[in-house]
Amino acid sequence: MQPGHRVLDPAAPASLGKNLCALAVMTKAPRAGKVKTRLVPPLSPEEAAQLNVCFLRDTAAAIAKACGTSARGVGVYTPIGAEAAYIDLLPPEFDLLPQRGDGFGERLAFAAADLFQCRFASVCLIDSDSPTVSTDVYVKAVEFLTNPGDRVVLGPSDDGGYYLIGMKQSHPQLFERIDWSTEHVLEQTKQRAREFNLEVSLLPTGYDVDDAATLRRLCDELLSTKSTPDVAPITRKFLAALTSRKKL
Repeated sequence: MQPGHRVLDPAAPASLGKNLCALAVMTKAPRAGKVKTRLVPPLSPEEAAQLNVCFLRDTAAAIAKACGTSARGVGVYTPIGAEAAYIDLLPPEFDLLPQRGDGFGERLAFAAADLFQCRFASVCLIDSDSPTVSTDVYVKAVEFLTNPGDRVVLGPSDDGGYYLIGMKQSHPQLFERIDWSTEHVLEQTKQRAREFNLEVSLLPTGYDVDDAATLRRLCDELLSTKSTPDVAPITRKFLAALTSRKKL
């Protein structure tokens, strides 16, 4: 077993390289009955937790390939005390940062603020429900944030939300007055950005896997003979084994 990850402390920032972007995946410790509950059924609680692990590993692997010398992977996790759960889930070069706040928007706002307090030059907050987002997309997000002028980077999801939000400084207003978990999230966020004169850069559209319909869509994509082998390989292997013994 590899050593545990460094846990970042915004009150005592660690030494980081210059001009690093945090590619930070929002994650909840994968415990049966606590994650991916909207996928139960068709999955059992244990299968849903295993799928959550696959999503996180594929997302983290894509992030790790995108990092190079200009970015660093971070797992923004909950609950506090679950650090050991990530030893075998995230690449060893990742750091950890505890989540804080109550609602979803508050957690995002605090995560961004804490990462900037840790002296990252820019921050991308990434969901762990979109395992097919490629390394190239994360590379493009980092590139957008090196352009001059303050801006927001958004990775739209086709359900009206987003799988990534990137910024060059903390903007808590981007997470206020948003109807979370609705089809209005992306447009409301873009409107909030315009209200504060922030340029918006858009990445390719992706999709979240958080219910039975999107799980079937994921299976169709990954298990097709036309599918690209390097897209979400861990999730692909798990779904192939799963569908060999049950219908989704």
